[in-house]
Amino acid sequence: MTAIAEDGLAALTMSALAERLGTSGGHILYYFGSKDLLLLAALRWSEAALAEERRQLLARRLSAPRRLDLFLGLYLPRGPRDPRWTLWIELWARIPANEELRAAQRELDRAWQDDLESLLTKGVERGHFAPTDVPARASELLALLDGLSTRVVLADDPVAAPRAALESARRAAELLVPRT
Repeated sequence: MTAIAEDGLAALTMSALAERLGTSGGHILYYFGSKDLLLLAALRWSEAALAEERRQLLARRLSAPRRLDLFLGLYLPRGPRDPRWTLWIELWARIPANEELRAAQRELDRAWQDDLESLLTKGVERGHFAPTDVPARASELLALLDGLSTRVVLADDPVAAPRAALESARRAAELLVPRT
């Protein structure tokens, strides 16, 4: 994941990665088959760790607005060149030509969508949020978070960009999912 994030997938060679990992390029190709599948494996590994963090966050005994705020912070990148988000950007660039990557992207996005819908639904049911079209609002909020995340990853300012993105996400969440 770090190697892909540092130089991008296009610049990464299997031999350079193998040397970095203390193995052979053939060994890596045996397990992954291609750079695209290596990218997908790294992204799935990263997303599995985040899914566990999301599960823990959603299980906490906090108000729905507080959980939503924590969800926003978990979703957004930590700063420029965040390795997890660099993987996403690499994946998005390859999706038009690769149905397997497109299907994986839909699957990974669906997990975030489902968890956000669950959070919002419980918030509406408990009277924390105004009634709304939960699937639509969740989808809109995630699309906005993707755009903010891309800006953070491509920014030069490691401090201001993540903070500004989180504040923008909070303002958007207030508009999309108003509190009661």
